Amino acid sequence: QVTLVESGGGLVQAGGSLRLSCAASGIIFSRNDMGWYRQAPGKQRELVAAITSGGGTSYADSVKGRFTISRDGAKDTVYLEMNSLKPEDTAVYYCKAQPIVAWGRDYWGQGTQVTVSS
Repeated sequence: QVTLVESGGGLVQAGGSLRLSCAASGIIFSRNDMGWYRQAPGKQRELVAAITSGGGTSYADSVKGRFTISRDGAKDTVYLEMNSLKPEDTAVYYCKAQPIVAWGRDYWGQGTQVTVSS
């Protein structure tokens, strides 16, 4: 059984920081690209940051310079360090595992709420 469990969300003031974690089980972590997505009320889910199985990273323009994605293969966990948070960062944040092989399927976590107050 595959599970992705996010944690670390919460309420923070603008300018503050949070660190999200996503612990994976039931997958071969090293054979998955990992991503953080977010969905605000009334908006589509969007990609925030991604990290490949090899450690390459990419970010949405809106978070570049403020967010950092990383992964720990020993713990099968991906992180999202979020600094200089803005009210527009408020959303439910989801973790996704995408296998590097074409025939695999994606898995999603249940999400964690991040609320940034002004």
